[in-house]
Amino acid sequence: MYKLKKISFVLFLILLFVGCSDDFLNVASREEIEAEDSSENYTPDEFVIGVYGSFTDFTYAFSWLGVTEIISDNADKGSSPSDTGTDKHLLDNLEFSSTTPSIESVWTKWYKTIGRATYAIEYTENFEMSDEQLRSRLIGEAKFLRAVCYFYLVRYFGDVPIQEQDLTQRAPQEEVYQYIIADLESAAEVLPEKGVYAEEDLGRATRGAALSILSKVYLQRENWQQALDYANQVIESGQYSLADNYEVIWREEGENGPGSIFEIQARGESTAHGIQQYSTTQGARGPSGWGWGFNTPTQDLVDAYDSEGDEIRKDATIIFAGETLWDGREVSPSIENPRYNEKAYSSANAGAGDGDKNMRIMRYAEVLLIKAEAANELGQTGEAQSALNQVRDRVDLDRVTTGDQNELREAIWKERRLELAFEHDRWFDLLRTGQAAEVMQGHGKNFVEGKHELFPIPEEQLRKTPQMEQNPNY
Repeated sequence: MYKLKKISFVLFLILLFVGCSDDFLNVASREEIEAEDSSENYTPDEFVIGVYGSFTDFTYAFSWLGVTEIISDNADKGSSPSDTGTDKHLLDNLEFSSTTPSIESVWTKWYKTIGRATYAIEYTENFEMSDEQLRSRLIGEAKFLRAVCYFYLVRYFGDVPIQEQDLTQRAPQEEVYQYIIADLESAAEVLPEKGVYAEEDLGRATRGAALSILSKVYLQRENWQQALDYANQVIESGQYSLADNYEVIWREEGENGPGSIFEIQARGESTAHGIQQYSTTQGARGPSGWGWGFNTPTQDLVDAYDSEGDEIRKDATIIFAGETLWDGREVSPSIENPRYNEKAYSSANAGAGDGDKNMRIMRYAEVLLIKAEAANELGQTGEAQSALNQVRDRVDLDRVTTGDQNELREAIWKERRLELAFEHDRWFDLLRTGQAAEVMQGHGKNFVEGKHELFPIPEEQLRKTPQMEQNPNY
């Protein structure tokens, strides 16, 4: 499998070639090392692999948890009361500001990754090579990864600079979305289907991945017809299906499985550098524990599973104090917190610094749920029910039969939470569906409308580019 086998070299490339300058948005030309300036002749593929490698940074093991799950109703900060995780208590309580380190960390990481992707594209376009199909594919992979980063940025910060156009001015959201769409459409034209890749390349961006993110972008924009059309292209491609056993998805044997559309690779032929401490930061803390204990499932999430009678996904998602895990590991009743994230658990490498756990970014089940939501908004009740019930059938839940559009909408939203919990989408879902204020206030969190829909632009960025405006109420 393509598991970032060249990861040691990749990290060298990341640091040497395309790290950012003091301005997070600016990739300085002095850091763009041409092949002729080095004793080695680097290939375009090595630069593209370096873009993938960016997603294994510690940012995705800790800051990412704070801004996606801990901030939401899915998770509490966890760990011990005295261990704030630098700022996870601030995110948990919606008390973050423009100086909150996790927010600055993700902003910086996405712009650095965008810079690497853009340089990889330019390098590949100008590199002397005879295989034009390979050239197009590598450019498509880099465009896909760049689009993913911009999609995160625009949902969190609203108007953001398009790095390739202007380093100091925030482009309107609509322009950013059009840029994302253009990159994804371009990628979809040249990327192969999942089944075309050789085994050693499994894990690279595919046509299905580009189309899936396009469907998600259009869902975010409430362009229901486009969301439905792109979801249907993925479904009709015949490249994906739901894994028979939901629990297996989160184990080593489930990585890159039939329902995998895109996931960050973290395991080589032998365990090598993966997502730094992704499993460790979320592992059980205390007696019999193997981690720091952050990002713990809330009682509210447990109640959501229980209200649906959803034992399969609850047990696959949550580690409970005192239970014996599927691999025989006994979890002490005396661990620090009552619950932990099982989707982050690694049987073989639970407490290691270099994790071996693939991070699932896009799964076929989500495409089905995008189709269900878009079809319901278009009044196509039967199509919506069919897609939704495929997801429910897999975990032995009763079929949804309501024909009421509002009731079906609520059922689809809940299904997204239960199916995708701890896959880093919940906060985005609360915001885009307009539920955030009611849900978070119901949990005693001071969600301020007109403020918390967006993150603040990091103070360090504003210091370097003072002409850039801050988001409202920060």
